[in-house]
This record gives sequence, C-alpha cells and structure tokens, in this order.
Amino acid sequence: MRTSLLNRTHGTRNTRTLARTALTLASAAALTVGLASTASAATANRTVTDGTRTYNLALTAPNTAPATGANVTVTGSGYNPDQGVYVGLCAIPAGVNTADPTTWNSKPTPCLGGQDETGTTGASHWVNSDWYWMSPSNSSPFTESGGLGSFSVQIHVKAKISDTVTCGRSGVTCAIVTRADHFDSSDRKYDVYVPVTFQ
Repeated sequence: MRTSLLNRTHGTRNTRTLARTALTLASAAALTVGLASTASAATANRTVTDGTRTYNLALTAPNTAPATGANVTVTGSGYNPDQGVYVGLCAIPAGVNTADPTTWNSKPTPCLGGQDETGTTGASHWVNSDWYWMSPSNSSPFTESGGLGSFSVQIHVKAKISDTVTCGRSGVTCAIVTRADHFDSSDRKYDVYVPVTFQ
C-alpha cells in the first residue's frame, strides 16, 4: 500500500515538475520572441492629403531579417480604406531617401515576387476593402474605424529579390513598403518605407 502510494506521489511530483519546466521554457521562449520582435521593429510615418482628407500613415515592420528568408508581420494604420495598397519587400529606387518623404517620387521596384496578385509567392499582401475576395490567398480588407484603415499582415522576405537583384549587394538597399495597388500604381502618395537589413 505504501509503495503504491509512494509511486503515485512521485508520479504526481514528476508530472508537476515536468509541467513547471515546460511552462518555464514556454514562457522564456515567448519572452525571447517578444523581445526580438520589439527590438527589431521600426515604424515609418508619412502625412498625405488625398482629396479633402489628410491621412497620417504609420507602417511598422522588422528592420532586420535573415538573408535566407523569414515570414514577418507588418502593420499599418491611418490609411485611406478607399485606396488599396500592396505590402511587400522592394528595392529602394535611386534618389529616394527613406528619411525624407518629399523624395518618395519613384515607384518602389523591383519587388520580391513581383506584383503578386495571385498570392503564389507569399512575398506580398494586397490590402483593399473592395476587391480582396478576388485573391483570397494573399489579400484582406482594411480594418476600418472612423474612416481610417489599418492592417496586420504577414509576408515572406529574403535578400534575393530576383536573379539579378540582391539586397545589400551592388549598392542595392531594400525596404518593406506599402504602395498603391495595381488600380492606381502611379500614385506615390501611399509609398511608405521601412528599410530592412539582411543578416
């Protein structure tokens, strides 16, 4: 009887010990991930006027990533929900100073995955409130509040954008960006850049 009780007691203690260890490890892992995400994120801001309304755009994305590739979360707020945007990784065009929005006059290109309207690469996300249902694998509507649009999406980034363009080589610098979608691709008002360095 004592042996049986002892075994049960030790079994309970072992189970509790294992559970505590697992909880401690999970908490540590969550803390590490949280710190890494916070430490490696940056926010870019831009104020634009579209029609009669002013929008204070904010784009938050990681500013470092592994060269081999990673899925990253990108968030935005203050956008015009009537103007769809692409979220993706692009080369920063010549003449664009990411610290000076007045220089953001050239379309961010080339971009990883190109203009991925079908969502086959996972390298870009199309945020729009009218036609998102056309591309369910990589598109979603804005979350709207008070006439402003926000989003939180995941995209895949890596240093090699194409066979001839690699971020960090031959003078190529890259950023996670938003830009007006293919319905208004010449509109530069919604270009916002968060520069990213690949390690």
